[in-house]
Amino acid sequence: MSKTILVVDDSATMVMSLKASLEIAGFKVETAGDGVQAIAKLKSGVKPDLIITDINMPNMGGIDFIRNARALPGLRFTPILALTTESQQAKRDEAKKLGATGWLLKPVGGADLLKVIKQVLPGA
Repeated sequence: MSKTILVVDDSATMVMSLKASLEIAGFKVETAGDGVQAIAKLKSGVKPDLIITDINMPNMGGIDFIRNARALPGLRFTPILALTTESQQAKRDEAKKLGATGWLLKPVGGADLLKVIKQVLPGA
C-alpha cells in the first residue's frame, strides 16, 4: 500500500513540482493551498502518513497549521516537515516546539527530499 503525503503550500508551482516528484516515487499526494484548507481536509478524513508544509502562507501559516494539526486526533505522531524559504532559527525552534519533525530550506532537490522522507517515514 502506498503512503499518503499531504503537501501544504500556497505556491501552485511548488505544489505541482512536489506532487510530480512524490507521485513518481510512488506516493499518493493530497494538496492544500494553506493551513485552513489542510485542516479542513484532515477533519474530513484525509489520513496522511506524512505532512510537508510551507511556513509563510496566507489565512493560516505553517506554524499555526502545525499547532492545529498536532491537536487533531490521530495526528500526534504523524511526521511534519517544514519546507520553506524561512531560515530564521527562532522560527525553526518554534516549529520544532510545536511538533515539526524536520525543517528543509527551499529549493530542495527531489533526491534530497526523498532521502529525508525515507528517514522520517518508516517503510517509505
